[in-house]
Amino acid sequence: MQIWHTESIESTLSTLSSHPETGLDATEALSRQQQYGHNELISKGGKHPLRLLWEQASSTMVLILIAATVVSGVLGKATEAAAIGAIVVLFVLLGFVQEYRAEQAMAALKKLAVPIVRVRRNGRLLETSATDLVPGDIVLLEAGNTVPADLRLIEANNLRVQEAMLTGESEAVEKETAVISRRDLPLGDRRNMAYMGTTVTYGRGSGVVAATGMATELGKIATLIQEVPDSQTPLQRQLDKVGQQLAIAGVIIALIVMGLGVLRGEPLESMFLTAVSVAVAVIPEGLPAVVTITLALGAQRMLRRRALIRKL
Repeated sequence: MQIWHTESIESTLSTLSSHPETGLDATEALSRQQQYGHNELISKGGKHPLRLLWEQASSTMVLILIAATVVSGVLGKATEAAAIGAIVVLFVLLGFVQEYRAEQAMAALKKLAVPIVRVRRNGRLLETSATDLVPGDIVLLEAGNTVPADLRLIEANNLRVQEAMLTGESEAVEKETAVISRRDLPLGDRRNMAYMGTTVTYGRGSGVVAATGMATELGKIATLIQEVPDSQTPLQRQLDKVGQQLAIAGVIIALIVMGLGVLRGEPLESMFLTAVSVAVAVIPEGLPAVVTITLALGAQRMLRRRALIRKL
Protein backbone atom coordinates (compact mmCIF):
# COMPACT_ATOMS: atom_id res chain seq x y z
CA MET A 1 0.00 0.00 0.00
CA GLN A 2 1.30 3.44 -0.96
CA ILE A 3 2.22 5.70 1.98
CA TRP A 4 1.46 8.99 0.26
CA HIS A 5 2.67 11.43 2.91
CA THR A 6 6.21 9.99 2.61
CA GLU A 7 6.27 10.58 -1.16
CA SER A 8 7.53 13.78 -2.77
CA ILE A 9 5.19 15.78 -4.99
CA GLU A 10 7.13 14.70 -8.07
CA SER A 11 7.07 11.03 -7.05
CA THR A 12 3.34 11.17 -6.28
CA LEU A 13 2.50 12.79 -9.61
CA SER A 14 4.71 10.27 -11.43
CA THR A 15 3.08 7.31 -9.66
CA LEU A 16 -0.39 8.61 -10.49
CA SER A 17 0.63 9.62 -14.04
CA SER A 18 -0.68 13.14 -13.56
CA HIS A 19 0.54 16.73 -14.08
CA PRO A 20 -0.12 19.68 -11.75
CA GLU A 21 -1.00 22.10 -14.59
CA THR A 22 -2.91 19.87 -16.99
CA GLY A 23 -4.23 17.07 -14.78
CA LEU A 24 -5.70 14.03 -16.52
CA ASP A 25 -7.26 13.96 -19.96
CA ALA A 26 -10.91 12.95 -20.33
CA THR A 27 -10.12 9.53 -21.77
CA GLU A 28 -7.77 8.62 -18.94
CA ALA A 29 -10.24 9.91 -16.33
CA LEU A 30 -12.99 7.72 -17.80
CA SER A 31 -10.67 4.71 -17.86
CA ARG A 32 -9.73 5.20 -14.21
CA GLN A 33 -13.35 5.63 -13.19
CA GLN A 34 -14.08 2.23 -14.71
CA GLN A 35 -11.10 0.84 -12.78
CA TYR A 36 -11.69 2.48 -9.38
CA GLY A 37 -15.44 3.12 -9.48
CA HIS A 38 -17.27 6.26 -8.39
CA ASN A 39 -15.94 8.43 -5.59
CA GLU A 40 -18.68 7.62 -3.09
CA LEU A 41 -19.26 5.68 0.09
CA ILE A 42 -21.04 2.40 -0.49
CA SER A 43 -23.64 1.16 1.97
CA LYS A 44 -24.09 -2.57 2.43
CA GLY A 45 -27.61 -2.01 3.69
CA GLY A 46 -28.44 -1.88 7.38
CA LYS A 47 -30.88 -3.89 9.44
CA HIS A 48 -34.59 -3.38 8.84
CA PRO A 49 -36.25 -1.47 11.72
CA LEU A 50 -38.55 -4.45 12.41
CA ARG A 51 -35.50 -6.68 12.87
CA LEU A 52 -33.98 -4.19 15.30
CA LEU A 53 -37.27 -4.12 17.23
CA TRP A 54 -37.44 -7.93 17.31
CA GLU A 55 -33.86 -8.19 18.62
CA GLN A 56 -34.74 -5.87 21.49
CA ALA A 57 -38.01 -7.69 22.28
CA SER A 58 -36.55 -11.21 22.17
CA SER A 59 -33.91 -10.87 24.89
CA THR A 60 -34.20 -13.25 27.83
CA MET A 61 -35.02 -10.54 30.37
CA VAL A 62 -37.75 -9.04 28.18
CA LEU A 63 -39.36 -12.44 27.60
CA ILE A 64 -39.38 -13.06 31.35
CA LEU A 65 -40.99 -9.67 31.96
CA ILE A 66 -43.61 -10.36 29.28
CA ALA A 67 -44.39 -13.65 31.00
CA ALA A 68 -44.65 -11.80 34.33
CA THR A 69 -47.05 -9.29 32.72
CA VAL A 70 -49.30 -12.06 31.43
CA VAL A 71 -49.29 -13.94 34.74
CA SER A 72 -50.06 -10.76 36.69
CA GLY A 73 -52.97 -10.05 34.37
CA VAL A 74 -54.32 -13.59 34.73
CA LEU A 75 -54.11 -13.31 38.52
CA GLY A 76 -56.15 -10.11 38.37
CA LYS A 77 -53.29 -7.80 39.36
CA ALA A 78 -54.04 -5.21 36.70
CA THR A 79 -51.93 -2.44 38.25
CA GLU A 80 -48.86 -4.66 38.53
CA ALA A 81 -49.37 -6.01 35.00
CA ALA A 82 -49.63 -2.46 33.61
CA ALA A 83 -46.48 -1.37 35.47
CA ILE A 84 -44.42 -4.33 34.22
CA GLY A 85 -45.82 -3.86 30.70
CA ALA A 86 -44.79 -0.19 30.72
CA ILE A 87 -41.28 -1.18 31.80
CA VAL A 88 -41.07 -3.70 28.95
CA VAL A 89 -42.16 -1.07 26.40
CA LEU A 90 -39.67 1.47 27.78
CA PHE A 91 -36.82 -1.08 27.75
CA VAL A 92 -37.53 -2.15 24.16
CA LEU A 93 -38.07 1.36 22.79
CA LEU A 94 -34.92 2.86 24.33
CA GLY A 95 -32.77 0.05 22.97
CA PHE A 96 -34.45 0.27 19.56
CA VAL A 97 -34.01 4.05 19.25
CA GLN A 98 -30.31 3.86 20.12
CA GLU A 99 -29.53 1.07 17.66
CA TYR A 100 -31.67 2.63 14.91
CA ARG A 101 -29.74 5.87 15.32
CA ALA A 102 -26.47 3.94 15.04
CA GLU A 103 -27.74 2.24 11.87
CA GLN A 104 -28.10 5.71 10.35
CA ALA A 105 -24.38 6.41 10.83
CA MET A 106 -23.67 5.43 7.24
CA ALA A 107 -26.19 7.98 5.99
CA ALA A 108 -24.51 10.63 8.15
CA LEU A 109 -21.14 9.85 6.59
CA LYS A 110 -22.62 10.10 3.11
CA LYS A 111 -23.82 13.63 3.90
CA LEU A 112 -20.15 14.64 4.08
CA ALA A 113 -19.84 14.08 0.34
CA VAL A 114 -19.23 17.16 -1.79
CA PRO A 115 -21.61 17.74 -4.74
CA ILE A 116 -19.38 19.90 -6.97
CA VAL A 117 -15.58 20.33 -7.06
CA ARG A 118 -13.08 22.30 -9.13
CA VAL A 119 -10.64 20.06 -10.96
CA ARG A 120 -8.01 20.43 -13.67
CA ARG A 121 -8.51 18.20 -16.70
CA ASN A 122 -7.11 18.55 -20.21
CA GLY A 123 -5.29 21.66 -18.98
CA ARG A 124 -8.57 23.41 -18.16
CA LEU A 125 -10.25 24.26 -14.87
CA LEU A 126 -13.61 22.49 -14.70
CA GLU A 127 -16.44 22.08 -12.22
CA THR A 128 -17.54 18.48 -11.95
CA SER A 129 -19.40 16.14 -9.64
CA ALA A 130 -17.27 14.88 -6.76
CA THR A 131 -18.41 11.34 -7.54
CA ASP A 132 -16.53 11.56 -10.85
CA LEU A 133 -13.13 12.14 -9.23
CA VAL A 134 -10.45 9.51 -9.81
CA PRO A 135 -6.90 9.00 -8.51
CA GLY A 136 -4.63 11.44 -10.34
CA ASP A 137 -7.14 14.29 -10.62
CA ILE A 138 -5.85 17.72 -9.58
CA VAL A 139 -8.36 19.34 -7.18
CA LEU A 140 -8.37 23.00 -6.12
CA LEU A 141 -9.27 23.96 -2.56
CA GLU A 142 -10.24 27.23 -0.89
CA ALA A 143 -11.80 28.35 2.39
CA GLY A 144 -15.25 26.84 2.90
CA ASN A 145 -14.63 23.78 0.72
CA THR A 146 -15.12 20.25 1.98
CA VAL A 147 -12.28 18.02 0.82
CA PRO A 148 -13.84 15.63 -1.75
CA ALA A 149 -11.27 12.80 -1.62
CA ASP A 150 -7.94 11.94 0.01
CA LEU A 151 -5.40 14.37 -1.48
CA ARG A 152 -1.61 14.61 -1.46
CA LEU A 153 -1.20 18.38 -1.33
CA ILE A 154 0.93 19.97 -4.06
CA GLU A 155 0.17 23.59 -3.14
CA ALA A 156 -0.69 25.11 0.24
CA ASN A 157 -1.00 28.87 0.71
CA ASN A 158 -1.84 29.49 4.38
CA LEU A 159 -4.04 26.41 4.06
CA ARG A 160 -5.76 25.26 7.23
CA VAL A 161 -8.07 22.26 7.45
CA GLN A 162 -10.51 21.30 10.21
CA GLU A 163 -10.04 17.54 10.77
CA ALA A 164 -12.04 17.08 13.99
CA MET A 165 -14.36 14.50 12.41
CA LEU A 166 -11.34 12.24 11.77
CA THR A 167 -8.88 13.08 14.54
CA GLY A 168 -10.95 14.71 17.29
CA GLU A 169 -8.68 17.78 17.30
CA SER A 170 -10.71 20.96 17.72
CA GLU A 171 -8.11 23.25 16.13
CA ALA A 172 -7.69 23.51 12.37
CA VAL A 173 -4.39 22.06 11.12
CA GLU A 174 -2.01 24.20 9.08
CA LYS A 175 -1.04 22.30 5.95
CA GLU A 176 2.22 22.13 3.99
CA THR A 177 3.59 20.26 1.00
CA ALA A 178 6.97 19.04 2.28
CA VAL A 179 7.76 15.31 2.43
CA ILE A 180 7.28 13.64 5.82
CA SER A 181 9.68 10.74 6.29
CA ARG A 182 8.03 8.98 9.23
CA ARG A 183 5.65 6.32 7.90
CA ASP A 184 3.51 5.48 10.94
CA LEU A 185 2.19 8.96 11.71
CA PRO A 186 -1.41 9.43 12.92
CA LEU A 187 -3.70 11.21 10.46
CA GLY A 188 -3.55 14.52 12.31
CA ASP A 189 0.23 14.75 11.85
CA ARG A 190 0.21 14.10 8.10
CA ARG A 191 0.31 17.79 7.27
CA ASN A 192 0.87 17.28 3.55
CA MET A 193 -2.41 15.36 3.20
CA ALA A 194 -6.05 16.50 3.11
CA TYR A 195 -8.69 13.87 3.79
CA MET A 196 -12.18 13.33 2.44
CA GLY A 197 -14.90 14.94 4.56
CA THR A 198 -12.63 17.47 6.29
CA THR A 199 -13.19 21.21 5.83
CA VAL A 200 -10.90 23.99 4.59
CA THR A 201 -11.20 26.88 7.05
CA TYR A 202 -8.56 29.26 5.69
CA GLY A 203 -6.28 29.81 2.71
CA ARG A 204 -6.19 27.93 -0.53
CA GLY A 205 -4.30 25.09 -2.15
CA SER A 206 -4.47 22.15 -4.48
CA GLY A 207 -3.78 18.45 -4.32
CA VAL A 208 -3.65 15.32 -6.39
CA VAL A 209 -6.29 12.70 -5.61
CA ALA A 210 -4.58 9.73 -3.96
CA ALA A 211 -7.65 7.71 -2.93
CA THR A 212 -11.38 7.81 -3.63
CA GLY A 213 -14.56 6.27 -2.24
CA MET A 214 -14.16 3.36 0.15
CA ALA A 215 -10.34 3.52 -0.20
CA THR A 216 -10.25 6.89 1.61
CA GLU A 217 -9.76 7.21 5.36
CA LEU A 218 -13.45 8.13 5.66
CA GLY A 219 -14.27 5.05 3.59
CA LYS A 220 -12.29 2.89 5.99
CA ILE A 221 -14.39 4.26 8.86
CA ALA A 222 -17.54 3.46 6.87
CA THR A 223 -16.27 -0.09 6.36
CA LEU A 224 -15.60 -0.51 10.09
CA ILE A 225 -19.08 0.78 10.95
CA GLN A 226 -20.69 -1.76 8.65
CA GLU A 227 -18.50 -4.64 9.79
CA VAL A 228 -19.26 -4.39 13.51
CA PRO A 229 -19.99 -8.03 14.43
CA ASP A 230 -23.65 -8.74 15.15
CA SER A 231 -23.00 -10.24 18.56
CA GLN A 232 -24.19 -9.51 22.07
CA THR A 233 -22.23 -7.07 24.19
CA PRO A 234 -20.79 -8.34 27.51
CA LEU A 235 -23.56 -6.50 29.38
CA GLN A 236 -26.25 -8.10 27.21
CA ARG A 237 -24.77 -11.55 27.86
CA GLN A 238 -24.64 -10.84 31.59
CA LEU A 239 -28.24 -9.60 31.67
CA ASP A 240 -29.40 -12.70 29.78
CA LYS A 241 -27.49 -14.86 32.24
CA VAL A 242 -29.07 -13.06 35.20
CA GLY A 243 -32.49 -13.44 33.58
CA GLN A 244 -32.02 -17.19 33.14
CA GLN A 245 -30.80 -17.58 36.72
CA LEU A 246 -33.76 -15.59 38.06
CA ALA A 247 -36.19 -17.65 36.00
CA ILE A 248 -34.73 -20.89 37.36
CA ALA A 249 -34.69 -19.52 40.91
CA GLY A 250 -38.30 -18.33 40.58
CA VAL A 251 -39.50 -21.74 39.38
CA ILE A 252 -37.62 -23.57 42.15
CA ILE A 253 -38.96 -21.25 44.87
CA ALA A 254 -42.49 -21.51 43.44
CA LEU A 255 -42.32 -25.32 43.48
CA ILE A 256 -41.02 -25.33 47.05
CA VAL A 257 -43.78 -22.95 48.21
CA MET A 258 -46.47 -24.97 46.45
CA GLY A 259 -45.07 -28.27 47.76
CA LEU A 260 -44.91 -27.06 51.37
CA GLY A 261 -48.43 -25.64 51.13
CA VAL A 262 -49.87 -28.89 49.78
CA LEU A 263 -48.08 -30.88 52.52
CA ARG A 264 -49.74 -28.61 55.08
CA GLY A 265 -53.14 -29.39 53.57
CA GLU A 266 -53.71 -26.13 51.72
CA PRO A 267 -55.91 -26.28 48.57
CA LEU A 268 -53.85 -27.04 45.45
CA GLU A 269 -55.45 -24.24 43.40
CA SER A 270 -54.76 -21.67 46.08
CA MET A 271 -51.13 -22.79 46.48
CA PHE A 272 -50.60 -22.73 42.72
CA LEU A 273 -51.70 -19.09 42.54
CA THR A 274 -49.51 -18.25 45.53
CA ALA A 275 -46.51 -20.00 43.96
CA VAL A 276 -46.98 -18.11 40.69
CA SER A 277 -47.18 -14.82 42.60
CA VAL A 278 -43.93 -15.65 44.39
CA ALA A 279 -42.25 -16.49 41.07
CA VAL A 280 -43.31 -13.14 39.61
CA ALA A 281 -42.12 -11.32 42.75
CA VAL A 282 -38.61 -12.75 42.27
CA ILE A 283 -38.24 -10.84 38.99
CA PRO A 284 -36.63 -7.37 39.38
CA GLU A 285 -38.93 -5.58 36.93
CA GLY A 286 -37.10 -2.27 37.21
CA LEU A 287 -33.60 -3.63 36.48
CA PRO A 288 -33.77 -3.62 32.65
CA ALA A 289 -35.27 -0.13 32.58
CA VAL A 290 -32.68 1.28 34.99
CA VAL A 291 -29.80 -0.29 33.04
CA THR A 292 -31.14 0.84 29.65
CA ILE A 293 -31.86 4.41 30.77
CA THR A 294 -28.39 4.69 32.31
CA LEU A 295 -26.71 3.39 29.16
CA ALA A 296 -28.86 5.57 26.88
CA LEU A 297 -27.94 8.69 28.87
CA GLY A 298 -24.27 7.72 28.63
CA ALA A 299 -24.61 7.17 24.88
CA GLN A 300 -26.21 10.62 24.47
CA ARG A 301 -23.35 12.26 26.36
CA MET A 302 -20.82 10.50 24.14
CA LEU A 303 -22.78 11.48 21.02
CA ARG A 304 -22.45 15.14 22.03
CA ARG A 305 -18.70 14.51 22.02
CA ARG A 306 -18.98 13.07 18.48
CA ALA A 307 -18.64 9.43 19.55
CA LEU A 308 -21.33 7.10 18.17
CA ILE A 309 -22.37 4.09 20.27
CA ARG A 310 -23.61 1.34 17.98
CA LYS A 311 -24.93 -1.06 20.66
CA LEU A 312 -25.92 -0.29 24.24
